[in-house]
Amino acid sequence: MSVVLLTPAPARSIDPRGQRFGAGVSAVVLAVAFLLDAPWLAALVGLNLLVSAAFGTRLFLPGRAWPSIRRALKLGPIEPEHEYPPRFAQAMGGTFLALATLAFVVGLTPLGWLLTAAVAALQTVLAVTGICVGCRLYFLRWWVPSQFARFARRTDSLQPLSVPALERLK
Repeated sequence: MSVVLLTPAPARSIDPRGQRFGAGVSAVVLAVAFLLDAPWLAALVGLNLLVSAAFGTRLFLPGRAWPSIRRALKLGPIEPEHEYPPRFAQAMGGTFLALATLAFVVGLTPLGWLLTAAVAALQTVLAVTGICVGCRLYFLRWWVPSQFARFARRTDSLQPLSVPALERLK
C-alpha cells in the first residue's frame, strides 16, 4: 500500500530541523513575554507567524538562524519536507496569537495569556519531539487546509505528493 497525499504544488521543500529550532526560539520568546507581562511581544510573534504563513517559511524570523547553526555544527543533510503543513500550523498559531492580542486589547488579559500559552505549549512540543500538531491537522485534508492552500496562491490542480515519513508507516 502506497501512501500518497494530494497537495497543491509547487511549493518549497524545507529542512524540518529549522522549523523545530524556530518553534523553540518562538516558545522561549512567548515565555519571556509572559514573565515580563509584555503582551506586545506575543503580538509580534503572532504577526511574524501570520506573515510567514502567508508568504513562506523563509520569513519566519525565529528560524532564520538555523542555516548558520547547521553549517557551524557541520550537520549533514536531512530529508526535506513540504512547506505547506508548517505554514498551515503557523497560520493556526498566528490566529491564536491574534485572538490573544484582541483579548489583551479588550481587557481579557487571562484569556490572552491562556491562548498565548497554548501556542507556546504546541511550539515546545514541536521543538522537543518534532511532532507538529498543526501539520498533522493539515494532512487531515478537511476544508480549512484546502482553503489555506488556495490562500497561499498555489495552483488549484492537485498533484500526488509522496510523504517519506508516512511511507515508513506502511
